Amino acid sequence: MLLADVLAASAAVAATRSRTAKAAAIAELLRRAAPDEVRPVTAWLAGDMLQGRLGVGRRTLTRLAHDPAPAPALTVAAVDRAFTELAATSGPGSTARRETVLEVLFTAATADEQRFLVRLLTGELRQGALEGVVLESIAAAAGVPAPVVRRAFMLSGSLPGTAATARSGGIPALEAERLQVGRPVRPMLASPGSSLDTALADLGDDVTVEFKLDGARIQVHRDGDAIRVWTRTLREVTDGVPELVDRVRALPCTTAVLDGETLALDDDGRPRAFQDTMSRFGSRLPNGGADDAAAVLLSPFFFDLLHLDGRDLLDEPLDVRLDALAGLLAAEEHAPLRMPGLRRPTPDQAAGVLDGALAEGHEGVVVKDLRAPYAAGRRGRAWQKVKPVHTLDLVVLGAEWGYGRRSGKLSNIHLGARDPDGGEPVMVGKTFKGMTDELLDWQTHTFPQLARETTEWGVLLRPELVVEIALDGVQRSPRYPGGLALRFARVVRYRPDRTPADADTLEAVGALLTGNGPPG
Repeated sequence: MLLADVLAASAAVAATRSRTAKAAAIAELLRRAAPDEVRPVTAWLAGDMLQGRLGVGRRTLTRLAHDPAPAPALTVAAVDRAFTELAATSGPGSTARRETVLEVLFTAATADEQRFLVRLLTGELRQGALEGVVLESIAAAAGVPAPVVRRAFMLSGSLPGTAATARSGGIPALEAERLQVGRPVRPMLASPGSSLDTALADLGDDVTVEFKLDGARIQVHRDGDAIRVWTRTLREVTDGVPELVDRVRALPCTTAVLDGETLALDDDGRPRAFQDTMSRFGSRLPNGGADDAAAVLLSPFFFDLLHLDGRDLLDEPLDVRLDALAGLLAAEEHAPLRMPGLRRPTPDQAAGVLDGALAEGHEGVVVKDLRAPYAAGRRGRAWQKVKPVHTLDLVVLGAEWGYGRRSGKLSNIHLGARDPDGGEPVMVGKTFKGMTDELLDWQTHTFPQLARETTEWGVLLRPELVVEIALDGVQRSPRYPGGLALRFARVVRYRPDRTPADADTLEAVGALLTGNGPPG
């Protein structure tokens, strides 16, 4: 298969807002791909590479993108081999060797292919093929049910790997995918809930209501004495959180997979600043964080158990998983590891859990259906988060130079909601409120590094940063492409634990229109 074939599919995906059309274009390409081409093609259409980020700067790539080939001849296999060679090249003299590989690659590429490669290598390829669309495409190309593909992806964590498995082995191979202790599982996520009463009415009486902490999601695997810890985005952080490792190693089990949150607490047991928690994960945040990150101790709070001593629990109802979790954690007498909550509460008791969470300085609660199995992402509304303050996680699309006391600083930020069908984020507002001097300095330093266009008034950014925005509501407005505008929006904080794929959708923003209630 030629790289030009991938470009054609990429262009078709980018040219339509139709989820069905996007999935059809990708599926057709996957059907035509040879077995050894499926993995790289799937990765590229999702905007990634099998080899991960290769550390090649845009300046180098722009310099090499000249004298293009007159006609398409570059193959998928040749590009993938070049990427693999780049990833393996290190040590003395590696810079020159890497440039030689890149020069050969770019010389063989047409002008359009060079532009595609630059965007792919710099992480700027956003043709609108989000995970959900690609998963539908994999199912269509292989002729297998989408739920089977989604489950295999949840367990493997690899989109290209799932595509290759579906193509080579169909349903039997996908259903053979199993949870492996030591390999992270894609996390189940909570959907926004408009209010506690609404969530309870939606899910019924057979629920659990648990604290919603202002911390970082963790997944912990134990295999004997070997403990490994991953974040929400499946980034391993084991070496940086020894206190979490020690707590899990003390549990009375041989193998386990635990799901939960962790955060830093002060001497009174109240949550410390979010920045203090994230400082332990090596996240560079505006407004700093603890001066000595190593001195900030993290406390784990587990709310789910996916595996215990040889028994997979993913398909069991949450009620069964919580019983197993309670048994595992029963011996913890000091600093309990269980997320606070209450099963099958009355409405008054549920309100008491919410009041207790807020009184202790936490965000709110999560209402969970006790009958639900574990399923990656936000499919359905089996978990609903309820917070009293209306907030949205939005993508930063640009920023304007300030004036007055903010002259010389990037201030007013442009905010975008996620297109659920995989297109570019849709702008829904701007704000300059809630910004400290430290945050303004951080934006002014950071944003030019992420700019895809610089103008007289400011910068347009690659959609990489997610910011949490508090707001009073949403109104209809023709001013922005989404047809909506945020009311009294202000910055709460940046979210390095979120990617643009985790941002709230345009529908979630619309749920805040008068009479619809907040999305949470």
